[in-house]
Amino acid sequence: MTNEEIKALLALLQSTNVTLFELEQEGVRIKIQKSPLPAGEVFRLPASRPSAGELLDQASAEQSFQSVPPAKTNTRTITAPIVGTFYRSPSPEAAPYVEVGSVVQKGQILCIIEAMKLMNEIESEFEGTVKAILMENGQSVEYGMPLIEIEIGPET
Repeated sequence: MTNEEIKALLALLQSTNVTLFELEQEGVRIKIQKSPLPAGEVFRLPASRPSAGELLDQASAEQSFQSVPPAKTNTRTITAPIVGTFYRSPSPEAAPYVEVGSVVQKGQILCIIEAMKLMNEIESEFEGTVKAILMENGQSVEYGMPLIEIEIGPET
């Protein structure tokens, strides 16, 4: 990825409400997190790739989101693995993948997140019953945002 492409990406992200963005392309991983900087302070890209220790750790990324109350012990939450746009169905005229009350199997497609013109199918990690769909169709989502709650059986 060239410096011009990175600058264009930064300019695009400045005009949005996205606070965390990750991109991996051709073996290069870029992670951008917005944070308020004091006036006059400028972020500069390093001339070389940062080491693993210099990358933003997962714990501080999770702190940028509002706290979500803990789920009931038998309820699991499917969260957004990427930044994008949430869709409940494969096309506008198609039926949603799942509804509240739908029984789902592990690996079953629950929704789609569109990111950079790619449709990413989000699969269930659990067997159970859909208890809540927490996003509206066409809503922007950020990494880690809760999407769907699934009530699981006592054996899981």
